[in-house]
Amino acid sequence: MGVSGDMTSDDNLADDKYRLLVESVTDYAIYMLDPAGFVSSWNPGARRFKGYQDHEIIGRHFSRFYTVDDQAAGLPARALDTASREGRFENEGWRVRKDGTRFWAHVVIDPIVHPTSGKALGYAKITRDLTERKRQEEALRQSEQSFRLLVQAVTDYAICMLDENGTVTNWNAGAQRIKGYRPEEIIGRHFSIFYTDEDQARGECERALASARSGGGFQIEGWRVRKNGERFWASVVIDPIHDDRGHIIGFAKLTRDLTERRHSDEALQSAREALYQAQKMESLGQLTGGVAHDFNNLLNTVIGSLELLRKQVTDERLLGLIGNALQGATRGVTLTQRMLAFARRQELQPGPVNLPELIGGMSDLLARSVGPSIGLETLFPTGLHPVFADRNQLEVAILNLVVNARDAMPDGGRITLTARNALVTEDSHSPLAPGSYVQIIVTDTGTGMDPQTLAKASEPFFTTKGVGKGTGLGLPMVLGTAEQLGGSLTLQSEVGRGTTATLWLRTSEQGPDVATIESHPASVATTALPLAILAVDDDALILMNTVALLEDLGHTVVEANSGREALKQLESGQSFDLIITDHAMPHMTGGQLIAEASTRWPHIPIILATGYAEMPDGLPPGVRRLGKPFWQADLEKAIAEVTAATRTPVGA
Repeated sequence: MGVSGDMTSDDNLADDKYRLLVESVTDYAIYMLDPAGFVSSWNPGARRFKGYQDHEIIGRHFSRFYTVDDQAAGLPARALDTASREGRFENEGWRVRKDGTRFWAHVVIDPIVHPTSGKALGYAKITRDLTERKRQEEALRQSEQSFRLLVQAVTDYAICMLDENGTVTNWNAGAQRIKGYRPEEIIGRHFSIFYTDEDQARGECERALASARSGGGFQIEGWRVRKNGERFWASVVIDPIHDDRGHIIGFAKLTRDLTERRHSDEALQSAREALYQAQKMESLGQLTGGVAHDFNNLLNTVIGSLELLRKQVTDERLLGLIGNALQGATRGVTLTQRMLAFARRQELQPGPVNLPELIGGMSDLLARSVGPSIGLETLFPTGLHPVFADRNQLEVAILNLVVNARDAMPDGGRITLTARNALVTEDSHSPLAPGSYVQIIVTDTGTGMDPQTLAKASEPFFTTKGVGKGTGLGLPMVLGTAEQLGGSLTLQSEVGRGTTATLWLRTSEQGPDVATIESHPASVATTALPLAILAVDDDALILMNTVALLEDLGHTVVEANSGREALKQLESGQSFDLIITDHAMPHMTGGQLIAEASTRWPHIPIILATGYAEMPDGLPPGVRRLGKPFWQADLEKAIAEVTAATRTPVGA
């Protein structure tokens, strides 16, 4: 810097202080250039990060600090020209040290002008080494770029940014895949567009942002909406974004599509509920079967005692009371049969059944059952296959379905009873085994059922009828009978549009193996000869009743209250013409007693009296099953059948 006139001592002192100040600075390169750009002074800071000593650089042009590209582009000359014209030049860029390495520099060039003449004396140039800051900024930029690329590459998550009001400001590829919007379609729109109408009406969008503001974040699962209107189950996380002062400037929103997981969870839950229901029904079936069996034993005693009592009473009024009691007991037998059908423990005697012929024989009964206010139409196609079923149980099942349809039409209506052949294949996705079936279809025009009622309709003891008007065992009985025969029962219903019940039964050509009882011709005459009979039962009431019925028929009876006691009686040497035994007895069952007795005394015929439908495994041929409860006529017929063509009775 040049000045005119003589310099005073004060000026010299100020100049010395300024020089000392410049010479003490080491973080900045502070030096002078002459008007042509040649270096005329050099401070320690310049020496430190540019590498030149004073004698190496003073008198050299400052352009050597520039890169070759910048020199070729004329940047040094432009810098001086800008400083001269505008009074200042400032920029950042790469500069070169003595050893050739580059550093990032912040450069300021100011022109030096004579204070009086205005003549340009040169330039003051200040350079700061910002290489470290540049590295940090570059690292940050690369990190941000990598993060941006990472976010854009994520396709399993929808990642987007919202401003402080909830407007979408950016959009990744995952958001486009999951929600269906392209960036240009969604950026600038409010994120409430992703919510269902119900959630928008409840203010769920505002609540989400408010929770994120106050709680530092928000997380929820719920239904969201894609661009095409389809709903999907989403996991949503919203986190607030703060600036350096801690103010919220927006939100980061992450959404994951969990629809498949939800469907899987729902399927798993349905499977668990189905398993629970199946276990419950199995337990209930076992309980019902056991209760029905025990109740049958009680009814056996009641019926037998009433029959014997009726023979001894002549008073008409008492006979009427006994008749009423027998009718009540008969209803009890019907109830237990329904319970056993539900438990699939009823006695079945299946065979080929011609449906049109069966329904034709029931036409009067069905017409009386539905009443005059309901029309009943039967439609059967030609070529309908015969079904494999127990004729009596099938009649009861069809009657149950028709009566249920009638009860669903309190104001009248129409019932259609039809049937058709059906084929179940491996690809049918049916719970039924592949094969040939017949569908018996009962359709009504009644009130129908809602989904909740329909789901429970086949459960035992569930009824929509009034108290005392239904046992809740009609449909379970039909279902139990069908499944015992290898078929099924399906229901379809809609409120106000009636109900369709479809009974699936195997055709007679493909009927399953069902344990049946070897029966003898019904024409066998009852025997008039007295027999010596061994009666075995662990229930004292039933044993006493059986003995009374047998003695009333003229037979001689010896009692045994267990299988072991029966063997002792047989081993005693007394001769017996017949053994009648219960099955379910402790220590030795009726089946075990029969196996032992038929081996040691093969000439003695045996009757197994039981309330169970299943016969024990391994029974010898010729054993006659007598179902409980039984009437005296049933007992008499069984004795006649099993003793036919046997040895001459004792005492003949």
